[in-house]
Amino acid sequence: MSNKSVLAFDFGASSGRAVIGTYSNGKIELNEIHRFSNDPVICNKTMYWDALRLLFEIKQSLVKAKQFGKTDSIGIDTWGVDFALLDSNGAMLENPVHYRDSRTEGMCEKAFALVDKSELYSKTGNQIMEINTAFQLLSLKEKRKNLLENADCMLLMPDLFAYMLTGVKAAEKSIASTTQLFNHESGDWAFDIAEKLGISKSIFPKIIQPGTIVGRLSDDICEELDVEPCVVSAVCGHDTQDAMLSVPSDKEEFLFLSCGTWSLLGTELSNPIINKKAEELNITNEAGFGGKTSFLKNIIGLWLIQESRRFWKKQGKDYSFAEMEKLACESESFKCFIDPDDPVFVPSGNIPKRIVEYCKKTSQPVPETDGEIIRCIYESLAMKYRSAVSQIEECTEKAFPELYIVGGGTKDSLLCSMTASACNKTVIAGPVEATVMGNIVCQLAALGEIKSLDEARQIIRNSSEIKTYNAENCDAWSSAYKRFKEVTKC
Repeated sequence: MSNKSVLAFDFGASSGRAVIGTYSNGKIELNEIHRFSNDPVICNKTMYWDALRLLFEIKQSLVKAKQFGKTDSIGIDTWGVDFALLDSNGAMLENPVHYRDSRTEGMCEKAFALVDKSELYSKTGNQIMEINTAFQLLSLKEKRKNLLENADCMLLMPDLFAYMLTGVKAAEKSIASTTQLFNHESGDWAFDIAEKLGISKSIFPKIIQPGTIVGRLSDDICEELDVEPCVVSAVCGHDTQDAMLSVPSDKEEFLFLSCGTWSLLGTELSNPIINKKAEELNITNEAGFGGKTSFLKNIIGLWLIQESRRFWKKQGKDYSFAEMEKLACESESFKCFIDPDDPVFVPSGNIPKRIVEYCKKTSQPVPETDGEIIRCIYESLAMKYRSAVSQIEECTEKAFPELYIVGGGTKDSLLCSMTASACNKTVIAGPVEATVMGNIVCQLAALGEIKSLDEARQIIRNSSEIKTYNAENCDAWSSAYKRFKEVTKC
């Protein structure tokens, strides 16, 4: 077995990083070589990606990687839905706009005037959310029509960075399936939906599979950085699908929670579930590695903890995550709840104040300390996971005894423990670096080193630390869950 070294780029909500994955003797060893800011930039009331700065950081990473030897492949992932528009010369018409920008407010209703809501779901299988690419494009048609008229190509963010490195325009399948413009039946763009929304089909690039090669690092970049040429691989561009690939289950059927800034809870299927019940529950279908589909709910996740921490830091209270967990543990249980997915919690800013206002509005006891706010967030997330679990089990007509948690949230032992108790399931937590691991095994598949999904998961099990949490005090959690449902209408 030959050794391979690949470079994984993972762009998260506030930071990006470059990680070298070295594959040898059936295991992957990780080495983070560069971490950098990925904060959005607000200019003239619009929130943008700082795309060119991120390209600079990618180049810095390529230079740093030289000291670790030969790089065989590069792969890039991030969240779904965001994109750039290119003109006929391949130049960006403007910086990509961030999904947390307000431009999509009201676009769902405008879309439903053009496409029946049920048809939109039945053709795309996507959970209907205002942030989705379809609604972002519709906002351009409504407010900045000239941009769409001058667009030659739309590239989602991982595909944009791959294009910057290779000059090849393509759409990786998993990231394309987040757009509300992908047809699971045909495996291609939902051109009929795009046409009804007034979006020209000419801007959609060819869809390619994860685990294949996009192209080669351009001669210009190799000369600029004095680096050796290598391939750029199509990993699962949507970080959730990389994380799902990293679920360390040896079973064909399992329940998973990819836990980070967003929480994605669902299961893996051979075929999507697109029916009335799934539409009513607003469950999304997304394409994954190896021809699989993830059937899942998008839930606002640790964003609430992260943004509260950022706010408190500005007030001079620089809590560590461990300190926040301790404050929560010392606070009263089941005092109050929020619906983490309430639109009031989506924008950045003073999340603690919004939680207090939510509790007042819903006639609940008001959290009076930072610890009570933190505990409210944790317990509400665990309850929301229970709600999502019941919906997934209802649609699939299956009961899952275990819940696999992967991603950064596995470091949060309090949330893992609460989730086990709220859902009355054994929680198996790990790997922490699920997204990066999935990115790396996709690259290894593109290089011909990994032949199947089962082999990929075996390698990840061999390379990861896994922890188990058992359910406790389930009766108390079940009683509190009834109150959570009454308060939140979930």
